[in-house]
Amino acid sequence: MEAVCGSAHYQIAAYWSRVLNKPAIKAYQASRRGIVLTANYTAKQKGVKTGQALWQAKSACPDLVVVPPRMELYLQFSSMLREIYGEYTDLVEPYGCDEAWLDVTGSTALKGDEKKIADEIRSRVKKELGITVSIGISWNKIFAKLGSDYKKPDAITQFHKENYQSIVWNLPAANLLYVGRSTRTMLNRYGIKIIGKIATSDPDFLERLFGKMGLVLYSFANGWDDSPVAPEGYAAPIKSIGNSTTTPRDLATNLNP
Repeated sequence: MEAVCGSAHYQIAAYWSRVLNKPAIKAYQASRRGIVLTANYTAKQKGVKTGQALWQAKSACPDLVVVPPRMELYLQFSSMLREIYGEYTDLVEPYGCDEAWLDVTGSTALKGDEKKIADEIRSRVKKELGITVSIGISWNKIFAKLGSDYKKPDAITQFHKENYQSIVWNLPAANLLYVGRSTRTMLNRYGIKIIGKIATSDPDFLERLFGKMGLVLYSFANGWDDSPVAPEGYAAPIKSIGNSTTTPRDLATNLNP
């Protein structure tokens, strides 16, 4: 099965295209107490991060442009994206509102090989919707997602069984699906900083560290994932859950030494 993972990045759609050359973010509350929901590439290069307080983001980047979120618009684009995907395959598995896995195995006889289909989708999305999409192609969903993250915002990356070790295994361990902050911290403690180190670790050792998830990570790092692309209507898994509070006033003041 060749899985194509398409990840559309809404920060450069419509209004965002007009501020693309300026550091820009989407944030709740255009005030000192708002937080950064997402940042475009220019802002990220200046040190702005998702989850930062606005005052921190503006300290890192004084000329920051703050744009309020428009969830209805993002969902509209997400729906239009999936309409395009649906013209190539019925096997579309959403992953959040801006990503999806596509299984195009049954479409290659009519539409061409996976690379041709991916290139056509990328071209159509840019022309019809005015946004860019990064696409990863592989024989499994895990590496397909890694491919979509490998080059952004407008690229196609294909990982084969013959070439994945030279590329995937050199990527940071944190890039692997389900390696969150606490897992990354634990891996770092044992000097496991790249995916290749996970792939070549003793699976029993990883199981002792993380339980069954350790074996899952070991399998993912080696490309052993045969999970099918679930069709539309499947309840996509929650990527992560965050819990933070922005207080209405400062609770502490930093004093200069």
